[in-house]
Amino acid sequence: TYWVRCLLLGQIHTYMRFGPPPPLPPVATPDLASALATLAAAFADVLSAAAADISWQSAAALAASLCCVYLLGAVLLSEPTPRVDVPVDEDVEPKIDGSTAKFDAALLTAEGARREPSVVYCWDPSSMDMLGTLPVASAEDVAAAVGRARVAQAAWAGSTWGARRRLLRTMLRFVTENQRAIARVAVRESGKTMVDAIFGEILVTCEKLKWTIAHGEAALRPERRPTGTLAMTKRVKVEWRPVGVVGAIVPWNYPFHNVFNPVISALFAGNGIVIKVSEYASWSTLYYGRALRAILAAAGAPTDLVQFVTGYGSTGAALVGSGVDKLIFVGSPSVGGHVMRAAAASLTPVVLELGGKDPFVVCDDVSEAELDRIAQVACRGVFQNMGQNCAGPERFFVADAAYAGFCSRVGAIASRLKCGPPLDDAEVDCGAITMGRRQMGHYQALVDDAVSKGARLLVGGYTPSGDDPLAAGSFYPPTVIVDVPESADILQTEIFGPIMCVVRVADCGAAAANDDEAVRLANNCDFALSSCAFAQSAPRARAVAARLEAGMSASNDLEGSTYLSQSLPFGGRKQSGFDRFAGIEGLRGLTTPRAVCDDALEWLPFGLGALLRTAIPPPLQYPSRGGGFDFASGLIELFYGEGVSLKLRGVAKLIGAAAK
Repeated sequence: TYWVRCLLLGQIHTYMRFGPPPPLPPVATPDLASALATLAAAFADVLSAAAADISWQSAAALAASLCCVYLLGAVLLSEPTPRVDVPVDEDVEPKIDGSTAKFDAALLTAEGARREPSVVYCWDPSSMDMLGTLPVASAEDVAAAVGRARVAQAAWAGSTWGARRRLLRTMLRFVTENQRAIARVAVRESGKTMVDAIFGEILVTCEKLKWTIAHGEAALRPERRPTGTLAMTKRVKVEWRPVGVVGAIVPWNYPFHNVFNPVISALFAGNGIVIKVSEYASWSTLYYGRALRAILAAAGAPTDLVQFVTGYGSTGAALVGSGVDKLIFVGSPSVGGHVMRAAAASLTPVVLELGGKDPFVVCDDVSEAELDRIAQVACRGVFQNMGQNCAGPERFFVADAAYAGFCSRVGAIASRLKCGPPLDDAEVDCGAITMGRRQMGHYQALVDDAVSKGARLLVGGYTPSGDDPLAAGSFYPPTVIVDVPESADILQTEIFGPIMCVVRVADCGAAAANDDEAVRLANNCDFALSSCAFAQSAPRARAVAARLEAGMSASNDLEGSTYLSQSLPFGGRKQSGFDRFAGIEGLRGLTTPRAVCDDALEWLPFGLGALLRTAIPPPLQYPSRGGGFDFASGLIELFYGEGVSLKLRGVAKLIGAAAK
C-alpha cells in the first residue's frame, strides 16, 4: 500500500514517515472490489498513523487522504468514457511538398458571375494549395439529410441525461486527445496559426462541453413554477422538449468550433442537426464529420443525428425551406435578412448572429504599467485569427491622456508581428485571410477611405503584391490606423480583418465628461454584439462598460472573455442580430417550452384527492342561471381586492350568485 499512501499523503511526507519505497509489484489490473479494499486499507493506515502522532502534518495528511479517497473512489466507480481514434488521412492532411496544384480564384466565377460553381473548391489560403472539391448539395440532397436526422432524432429524443452526458464526455475525450490533429485541419482550411486554433477552436469547445456536461441537465429538467392564486390545488411546471431537427448555417472563421458549438447544444437538448458549412470551410468536414460519426457510434447514439451539407447560397436556401424546426444562422446582416424572409414563409424560428464592430474604450486614468497590459490585450483581441472574429474589438476609443502611450505601444507590437504560412512555423503570429483577395480588397477600400479623411497609418495598410513573399498567399499585414475621424466608413462597416482603428477621445475637461464622450462615440454604430472598457479604477471601468450598447460586455478585460464562461448567453442587439446561443438561454432556445398543470393533492386518501379536482361552480355552469358575472366579480374582489371591505363585498357577491 506504499504507493497508495504516496497518493494520499504526498510523496515527500510519505518517504519521511514510512521510509524508502519497496519494489513495485508486477503490473496488474485489479478488479473493483480489490481496488476499493486497497484504498480502505491505506486509509486505515493513515488514520492510525495520524492518531499516533497528532500534528499539523498529520492533520493535513488526513484531510488530503479524505479528498483523495473520495476522488479515487469516484473515478473507480464512474462509467468509463469511450475512446475514439479517427486517423487524419491523406485526403484530410495532404503532403506539403511543393508539388500540390495551386488554387485559381478565377474558378469561382468561371461559370458566370451570376451562377454558382458546380462544385465546392477547397484550398489552403496560406499556400494556395488545392485541397480538392466537394459536391454542391441540391434541394433533394438537403431534404434527404433532414429526413435522416429526423429519423435518428425520434430515437434520441427519449434518451436519458446519462446517455447525453456520456456522448459529450466521449466528445470531450476525443477533443483533448486529438488537439494537434484538430488544430492542423483548422489551420490548413482557414489559414490561422496553431495558437489561434488552440484558443479559438479547441479551448472554447472544451469549455462548452465541460459546462454542458456539468450543468446542462439542470438547465433542461422540468422547472417548478408558482401556482396561480385560484389554482391552489394544482401543481405547475415547465418542460423543455426538443424542437426536433435544428438547421445551422455556419461561417468559415472557426471551422471546428463553428461545427461543434451547435452540435453540442442541439444533441444535449435531444435534437438532431443538419449543418450547412461555408463554401470556404467545407474540406475540414471530411475529418470532423468522420470524428462525429465515430463519437456518436462509440457513445451508443444514432449516427445519423448529425448531417452535413456543402454548397453555396442555394444549398443554404434549401436548408431554410427544408422543414427544419429551428434555424441558426451566423453571417452577415444582409444575408441574415434573406434568411429571415425565407424562414417567415414556414414560420421557422431563427437565431441570427450577424457579426459585430466591438468598441474597446480606454479611460484617462490608466497608468503606464496598465497601458503595457492593455496594449497586449488590444493586440491579441484584434490580431487573433487575423481579426476574423464575430466578437472582436475593431474600434478603439482612447482618452486623450492615454492616447500617445497607447498608440506607441500597439504600433511597436504590430510592427514586430511575423506574418506568413503558419502550419509548420510556430513563430508566425498572423496567418492568412480565409476568403482571399476579395476580402483584402474590402480591407484596402476601408483603409484608403479613412486615410483620405485624415487618418494616419502607423503599421501595414497595404495589399502585398509583386515580389513580396506575402503575395504568394492570402495575406494582409497587421495594420494600425490612428486619428480615425468619426466620418470614416471603417467605423461603421464591419472589417473582419487585422486592422486596429484608434480614435482619440477629446479631453472634455473632466473625467465624467470624457467618459460620456467615449460612450457616445462607441454607441454611434449599428452593430452591438460585444464591448469592453478599461480604467485604473475598477468601478469606473464597470460603469463605462455598463453604458455600452451591446449584448455582452467586460470591464478591464477583452470582451471575448465572456465566451470563456459558457454559462453566459452569446448574442447581440441592433444589426448584430437576436436570440442567443450558449448558456442556459442557448440550451433552452433549442427546445419548446411546454406548460404543464396537474392536481397536487391526488395523493390524499379516502377519495379526497378526486373530490378536490376542478369542478365548474354552479353559477358558471351551462346553461346560465344569470349569476355568472356576479360570481366571477366576487372572486376577483375576494382574492385580488385591496382592503377588508372590498373582500367582504366579494364574499357577499359569491353568496348572492350561488343563491340564484
